[in-house]
Amino acid sequence: MISHLILSQLALEQYGLSIIKTLYDEEGSAEGVLKKLGKSFTNEEQRAKEEMAWCEQNNVRILTISDADYPDRLRHCNDAPMVLFTRGKADLNAPHIISIVGTRKSTLYGHDCINKIVKDLTCLCPDIVIVSGLAYGIDICAHRAALTNGLSTVGVVAHGQDTLYPSVHRNDANKMCLGNGGVVTEFFHGTRSLAPYFLQRNRIIAGMSDAVIVAESAVHGGGLYTARLAQDYHREVFAIPGPINAPASEGTNNLIRDNKATLITSAQDILNLMQWQPTADISKARKQGIERQMFLNLTPDEQKIIDCLKQSGDMQTNIIAMQTDIPIGTLNALLFSLEMKGAVKQLSGNTYHLL
Repeated sequence: MISHLILSQLALEQYGLSIIKTLYDEEGSAEGVLKKLGKSFTNEEQRAKEEMAWCEQNNVRILTISDADYPDRLRHCNDAPMVLFTRGKADLNAPHIISIVGTRKSTLYGHDCINKIVKDLTCLCPDIVIVSGLAYGIDICAHRAALTNGLSTVGVVAHGQDTLYPSVHRNDANKMCLGNGGVVTEFFHGTRSLAPYFLQRNRIIAGMSDAVIVAESAVHGGGLYTARLAQDYHREVFAIPGPINAPASEGTNNLIRDNKATLITSAQDILNLMQWQPTADISKARKQGIERQMFLNLTPDEQKIIDCLKQSGDMQTNIIAMQTDIPIGTLNALLFSLEMKGAVKQLSGNTYHLL
């Protein structure tokens, strides 16, 4: 763990996230990267030990990129953080994770849309986790809607776990941690929020989710940056349309116009586009005891998925999409079909295992 903490410091302060992650993928371990760098890291090692002690004293969990509980969706991103510091009980590898982002200058219209969508998701997909950034506006509206409806919700912050910005949302953060949600950061305690850190944390919001919803955004809003990251990570991007003369909806309307996001108006739209089956339908199908056939009748795309899993082993959905070149919405439908045929099994973190 100390080696991973050292790499985390080096990634943030000296070498950059992508360089360290590339070296890590090449070497296969944190120790291997440090050896390849060939330097003495005495100061960084001392700081790492101090961070471990502080986390233990303050009930903060440290997740390294090699840990099983590290968000698997995020792990495969080329700039994934070496370490995450987490509070709360959230399952960061839940079967369904959606990020909701948008402007801090949100409107009643945006709040109404989020409240309705989250409420309906509670019925259609009650195991879903709502991720956002605990900021003003759309972020806190999404968190509060999840809390109101009993859903797990995770806030990704741009500072250490010893503080909270904005402080007026501390009670919300505490409720999230006491329930089935939590607060996540890549920053050591003592780190205060700076403007670049907010953009940096947005990659975690995008990377740990299956899809990103942009609820309201001005023409140059931070939510648009998160949407671009989501596209780079092969995630689905959805946008809620707004009035054509509303500044808070100009960015979201542009995303839809430029085919950079799919228009949604309801929770059912999300399930349809993601090809997620309502929880009740999945349970019913499984209870019917659909048996695996000795010789499966597979479509060409289904066979492509099977071949991919045979070659690479257990894989997360977005990685299967990249390797098979099957759109994520179509892929989810195919995976459900294969699961019902008894060919594959869904594990945590939207990972699939070949049976």
